[in-house]
Amino acid sequence: MSSMRWASSVGLIVAFGGMALLVSPASRLLGDPDRLLTRVFGQLALWSLLAAILAIVTFWEKQPLGSLWLRPFAWRSLGLGVLFAAIQILLVYPLRTRLLEWSGLPGFGDAAEKILALPLWFRLLAVIGAGVVEETVFHGYALTRLGTLLGSYWAAALIVVPAFALVHYPLWGAGPVLTFLVSGAAAAAFFLWSRDLGAMIVCHTLVDVMGLVVTPLYTDWWRD
Repeated sequence: MSSMRWASSVGLIVAFGGMALLVSPASRLLGDPDRLLTRVFGQLALWSLLAAILAIVTFWEKQPLGSLWLRPFAWRSLGLGVLFAAIQILLVYPLRTRLLEWSGLPGFGDAAEKILALPLWFRLLAVIGAGVVEETVFHGYALTRLGTLLGSYWAAALIVVPAFALVHYPLWGAGPVLTFLVSGAAAAAFFLWSRDLGAMIVCHTLVDVMGLVVTPLYTDWWRD
């Protein structure tokens, strides 16, 4: 195995394993999961995982950040991110809602209540962390590296999309995970089409801001 393939293989273990560890029972070592301070520690651990992945890319793989399909800042990335966020909210999310209703599984209610009880500053911190870290780890790193190792980015997406959905199970439960498969598949397709990690970060952050910061001001969407 070449040095690059070996580094990427280890990087994938760190990416998937790190995300799994952060949502596993081992995360209780950080403290009571319902405490605000513990959640802050969780955010710091999330950013530490990102730092580890970027270190692997830079110092072991010896690849530029452009290998994560991260482009220099341009209005193109911002515009595509806003466009795809609109598509997710207006088209994909209604499909997710219907799928959840059809499945008969519990929805977002209990978890959303806990999150929305947290201070606004923390919710903003959390949505930025999700947008930057999750997109970089799952799409920028895992999908591109798996695509290279497997010889097909679409084959890589078949692994990354379920992995992304499953790491949300401990917080959200089975019903939301089913919906994350739908939005995750749409996100992977958009990423493979645009090859623009910045656009994905913009999209993910905007969607989470709408769901956890803006719309709770005038609707109880999670109770529907």
